[in-house]
Amino acid sequence: MSKPAARFLSLDVFRGLTVCLMIVVNTAGPGAKAFTQLVHAPWFGFTAADAVFPSFLFAVGCSMAFAFSRPIPTQEFMAKVLRRAALIFLLGFLMYWFPFVKKVDGHWALIPFADTRIMGVLQRIALAYLLAALAVRWLSPRLIVALSAVLLLGYWAILMTFGDPAAPLSKLGNAGTHLDLFLIGQNHLYRKDGGFDPEGLLGTLPSTVNVLAGYLAARFLKENPGSSSALTRMAVAGVVLILAGLAWNPLFPIAKKLWTGSFVLLTVGIDLVLLAGLTKLLEGKEPNRATYFFQVFGLNPLVIYLFSEIFVTVLGMIEVAPGVGVYKWIGVNIFQAMAPGAIGSLLCAIAYMLVCWLLGYVMDRRGIVVKL
Repeated sequence: MSKPAARFLSLDVFRGLTVCLMIVVNTAGPGAKAFTQLVHAPWFGFTAADAVFPSFLFAVGCSMAFAFSRPIPTQEFMAKVLRRAALIFLLGFLMYWFPFVKKVDGHWALIPFADTRIMGVLQRIALAYLLAALAVRWLSPRLIVALSAVLLLGYWAILMTFGDPAAPLSKLGNAGTHLDLFLIGQNHLYRKDGGFDPEGLLGTLPSTVNVLAGYLAARFLKENPGSSSALTRMAVAGVVLILAGLAWNPLFPIAKKLWTGSFVLLTVGIDLVLLAGLTKLLEGKEPNRATYFFQVFGLNPLVIYLFSEIFVTVLGMIEVAPGVGVYKWIGVNIFQAMAPGAIGSLLCAIAYMLVCWLLGYVMDRRGIVVKL
């Protein structure tokens, strides 16, 4: 295991924690409803599950503070950033296309490109990373803060101006849905929300702010190593942003799927408080078994996330009975039998998360770190 500087151990643990929770939320065990806090809010509102994706974007920004610390020529920088964004976007697209075939009248047939979702989680990460990287390259921290305000207020203005007058913040009436339908088309959008894509194009603007906030937070830690007062200021800033998000909520409701400005302020505030707390807790300490568990996720987050999404799909395709895949069978016949209800669903998700952790552990033991 590579040992990072102790004072930045908190960043590795934070990144790993987001991957860990993302897997648990995305793979809730079948056979019973998951705990409410582990399910995304249907529209307006907020649950613990809603904090996971923005926290991952925040962690992406944290990594930027280290990846972009060495001065490089503009041409090299652009090539690196564009290549990474393109690869992440492509991997996300292929992940949603997987397994590339489906059964039609008892026979396997290729899933046509015309029916494949274009946007998604990794695609949003790719685009937000690209926009944030460009801002970090050419803007000072103060201008980044100003840009963040412009993005959030501008997004609000776009939604209220170009959405349906009667319901500008509704699933099908918001400006983001109109843009996605016009540029991408119905067949290339998310299929489970009635035509609304929660990772649509327009939502890239406010989600970029989560990445920029992570960059500023990690840069702040780098510039103030071992400073208790700096951690206090970070935590206070987090609380202020949480309160600001709650205050904005009546005008621009908190909504993860719409990625509203109030949602951004709330989640960035939570991340700042959490990161300040982790840094205070782990500052000056060497990695141990507890931190190593999360570091394993943080070393190869993209590989582990892709594996978690693809492998659970494979388990669902392998039928042990008509219409019953391996994952469903395990969830119902083992975990629901052992602990009925939401607890069994959570235990199933945790068990699957541990399987994904084992992949990361093997990769770490063999010194494999995949970087795009």
